[in-house]
Amino acid sequence: MTDIDDLLRQVQAKAAATEDRLPPPATAEEVARAESLLGFGLPSVLVRLYREVANGGFGPDYQLLPLMGAGRTAVTVYHEERRLTESGGEPHWPAEVLPILDWGCGMYAAVDCRSTEDTVLVFEPNGIEGDWHRAWYVDSGTLTGWLERWLAGTGWYEEDADEADEMRPWKMARQRLSESE
Repeated sequence: MTDIDDLLRQVQAKAAATEDRLPPPATAEEVARAESLLGFGLPSVLVRLYREVANGGFGPDYQLLPLMGAGRTAVTVYHEERRLTESGGEPHWPAEVLPILDWGCGMYAAVDCRSTEDTVLVFEPNGIEGDWHRAWYVDSGTLTGWLERWLAGTGWYEEDADEADEMRPWKMARQRLSESE
C-alpha cells in the first residue's frame, strides 16, 4: 500500500527539482469552485496534488493542467470535451472523467473520478472515427500508481519504456459513453 504523504513529498521534491517555477497550490476555495463547476467531487489524492504540490505545471512531459485559473484548465477542457460530446454525433468523452494532462495531438491523460481507484485513462482519438470507446485506454489502475511510474521514469511516454507495459483498452468505455447519450 502506498503511503500517500510520502508519495506527495516525493512528487513535490521532483516537481521543485525539475521546474523553474511552480504555480502556487490551489486553494480550498478553488477546489470547491472546481467541484461545483464540474458537478462532481474530485478524488482525494488529486485534490491533495493540487492543494499541496501546485496548481498544475508539473508531472510527465506536458505537465498537469491547472485545475482552475486563467487559460486552459482541467475544468475548461472537461467542459469543452463534454460540449463536443453533447453537440450531436457520437459521445466521445464520458461524464466524470477529468482531463489532467494534454499529451498533444488530441490525446489526454484523465482521471476517472467515478472509480474508487482513481483510474488514470488515456484518450487517444487519432485514427478513430466513431466507435469512440476504442480511443480509451487504462494508463494506470490508480492515480498513485501513475505518479509512482512518473517518479521512477517508467511511464509509457518515457524513451526507454518497456513495451511489455502496453496500455490495455478501458473495458468500461462503451458503457460510460452510452450513459452520455
